[in-house]
Amino acid sequence: MTLPPKVWNQSEFASFVPPRCISYYLACLELNQEEVRRAVIPGRDSNIQGPRDRRDRPLRDLRISVTDRCNFRCTYCMPEEIFGERYQFLPREEILSFEEILRLTRIMVPLGVSKIRITGGEPLLRHDLPRLIQGLRDTPGVEDIALTTNGTLLKYMAGHLHRSGLSRLTISLDSLDPEVFHLMNGGKLDVAKVLEGIETAQGVGFNAIKINCVVQKGVNDHTLVDLARYGRIHGHVVRFIEYMDVGTRNTWDLQQVLSGEEIVARIGESFPLEPLAPNYRGEVARRYQYRDGGGEVGVISSVSQPFCGDCSRVRMTTGGELMTCLFASSGTDLRGPLRKGASDDELGEIIRCIWLAREDRYSEERGDLVQADGEDGLARRGRVEMYQIGG
Repeated sequence: MTLPPKVWNQSEFASFVPPRCISYYLACLELNQEEVRRAVIPGRDSNIQGPRDRRDRPLRDLRISVTDRCNFRCTYCMPEEIFGERYQFLPREEILSFEEILRLTRIMVPLGVSKIRITGGEPLLRHDLPRLIQGLRDTPGVEDIALTTNGTLLKYMAGHLHRSGLSRLTISLDSLDPEVFHLMNGGKLDVAKVLEGIETAQGVGFNAIKINCVVQKGVNDHTLVDLARYGRIHGHVVRFIEYMDVGTRNTWDLQQVLSGEEIVARIGESFPLEPLAPNYRGEVARRYQYRDGGGEVGVISSVSQPFCGDCSRVRMTTGGELMTCLFASSGTDLRGPLRKGASDDELGEIIRCIWLAREDRYSEERGDLVQADGEDGLARRGRVEMYQIGG
C-alpha cells in the first residue's frame, strides 16, 4: 500500500512502506546499529521493551487532545485578541472520532504506552467524553487515565467521569484571587465555579486531585502562598509551573518567568519545605513535602531546570497529528493513513519510526536559542499552540 507524499510532514515517511526487517530502519531513518538493536523488530521476543528514541528514552505516556475549543481565554494559551468569536476552530469532520482515538491507543500500547492523559482545549467540552474514558479503561495495557481540566464543568461531569473509570484529575487553577483569576483567564467565568467543581469531584471519589498553577512574575506570583495553603487544607497537591513559551501567540517574556527555585523559596518562607524523591523516572514535577506533615507541592521547571532527558511523552492533536514534543513546530499525520485504510500493523510501524527518529530536547536548547536569536527569534521558529495539544 502506498500513500501520497502529501500525507506526511517528515521526509523519511514520504513513501509508506511498512518495515519488515532491520534494513528498513537503516534505510528509512539512517539509524546506527545500536539504535537498531533497541528497536522492537517484528518477530523478535515479545518481552523486549518498546522502541527507544535517539536519546534512549522509552515511549510510555500518551497525551490526547480531544478538542481545540475552550471556555477560557487564558493569556498564556488562547489570548482573547487572537481567539475571539470569529476564530475558526477545526470542523467536526477533521476531528478524530472516539473510535479512531481508541484504535490508535490500542496500537500504541504494544510500543510501550501505559499512561493516558486527556487534554484539550477544555476536554469537558467534548460531547460524551465518559464514553471515550470507558473505552480507554477497557483497553488492555492501559494502566492509568488522567484528565486535565479548568474545572468549571466538573460540578456536572465529575460523577460521570468517576463512573467511567477515570483514574485521576488535574485542575488548572492559576489563582484564588478573583481579580487575578479573571485577568489570567480572559475574564471568563468565576473562580468559585472551579472551587465548586473541585469539591464535587472530591465528593464523588476523586481523592488524588492535583492543581496546576502557571506562574507569571508580576501577574499572579503574589498569590502563590494562598494557593499552597488551600492545597494543604484540602489535601490537594498543588504544582507550580514556570511560565513557558508554548506556542507563539502568548507574547512570552523570559523576564516574567519566576524560577522553580524562587517559587520553592517563597512558599518555604510560610511553610518550610524539604525535597522528596520522584515517584518514577520521568516525573515532570520536582516534589517537596511540608516539614510539618501538611502534604506536598510540586514545581515544574521546564525553563530553569529542563527535564528533556527523561521525557517519555507523545502527544496526539485533536486532528490526529502525532507530536513528539510540547514545543514541536509540526507533527506527523496519522488521521490521513488511518482513514485511507492503513492496517494496525502499518500504523504501528509509522508510530515506531516516529519514536525511533525522535531527538527533541527543546527546553535544554532554549537558553542557547535565546542567546542566538533573542525571544523574538524563538517565536519566529514556530511552535504548535498549547490549545492544540494540551500541556
